[in-house]
Amino acid sequence: MLSLALALALGVPFHNVRDYGAKGDGVAKDTAAVQAALEAAAKEGGGTVLVPAGRYLCGTLHLRSSVTLQVAAGATLAMSPDHADFDPYEKLAYDSHADAETTYFHYALLAGEDLHDVAILGQGTIDGNRSQRGGPKPIALKRCQRVAIRGVTVKNAPNYSISFLGCDWVDVDGVTILNGYSDGIDPDSSRYVRISNCFIDSWDDAICPKASLALGAPRSTEHVTVTNCVLSTSCNNIKLGTESSGDFKNLAFSNCAMFRRPGARRPISGISMESVDGSHIDGIVVSNITMQDVDTPVFIRLGNRGRGLDPPVPGSLANVSISNLVATGALRTCPIAGLPGHPVRRVSLSDLNLTFQGGEQKAGGLEAPEHPAKYPEATMFGVLPAYGVWARHVEGLTLRNVRLRWEQADARPPMLFDDVADLAVDSFTTGTPGSASPAARK
Repeated sequence: MLSLALALALGVPFHNVRDYGAKGDGVAKDTAAVQAALEAAAKEGGGTVLVPAGRYLCGTLHLRSSVTLQVAAGATLAMSPDHADFDPYEKLAYDSHADAETTYFHYALLAGEDLHDVAILGQGTIDGNRSQRGGPKPIALKRCQRVAIRGVTVKNAPNYSISFLGCDWVDVDGVTILNGYSDGIDPDSSRYVRISNCFIDSWDDAICPKASLALGAPRSTEHVTVTNCVLSTSCNNIKLGTESSGDFKNLAFSNCAMFRRPGARRPISGISMESVDGSHIDGIVVSNITMQDVDTPVFIRLGNRGRGLDPPVPGSLANVSISNLVATGALRTCPIAGLPGHPVRRVSLSDLNLTFQGGEQKAGGLEAPEHPAKYPEATMFGVLPAYGVWARHVEGLTLRNVRLRWEQADARPPMLFDDVADLAVDSFTTGTPGSASPAARK
């Protein structure tokens, strides 16, 4: 994927959208002109389409294979305010069992399906041009191979800001997402995905790998890395699920900072891992994470909602490592919860320093319901009988060098283990319990 400067130096063809009639005045609709430039580049076998400085009001633009869309500094591709300027939802011969945002990809500003070697680059802006949730996706790619999105800013998105479905070999680097009304970046049923050096500010989940049925059949999400990102959300910073029909394998999340959106609702969770629709989650590594004012630092759940399954059958959740995590201002306990006969397996928590607000006045009478089919969310169990870590139906749990403390005296123990086998606790530190409760209960 060449930058414009390198493309010019190598003599690679490029097409300026203004040469095809684009006005860039923010008033005229430039859809036809920009699309003409994309078609011309594709006809030549590939190249670069340049969007120079200006504001280009557009409906759906169809990206093409081997074509780079270069959005220059000072350039803005803005969504038309007119619904009729966008492609309608695609007609599917199956039920995705998911909402419209997860299911449909034609209703978008920059849309691509069954493409290869496609890129969106530059220091320019893609503007959703909306003031609330509900509208086209800014970037929506379905069944594409070798995708690069680098440098651009996506703002005011009324739908998932960057959405991938069934895509492989994806590189998202140095992207800024501002004031997203929905999710930030969602790789769904996708593989070999790298998300790095991004700033994401969104109301809904910041980064949300999914494995939905939007392709008509389950497809795993595998070999994904997320690193060096700054995340701000009112929901979940990084969440696996809740679309969990396909499997999640070999995912790594590292070197991320998370914080509360100024003036907005507190984030629900920092890291959430959820298998509730038969998904097998295996091989997840989380390291070097810091978070401020996130309600629940870590949430791990194996449930049995069974979306798309008849009858519902639990999947599995195993081989999870979380290390070097610091959280301050947390409100809620970190749950690790499986189901009777279907435990979460082999979870390691090491070098965690978690500070909770505390303040619960009673230690007993806080038994949590099972809720096997309930929508998975870090708030689903209510007030839990430990203030720090609560584990139930787990096989193989290790806590090493974990420090838990509260800011207000809390009557609950720091940790409680219920139906936990093969438990190892090493170098555990806590603040002084608020009552005669033990530091841990099993």
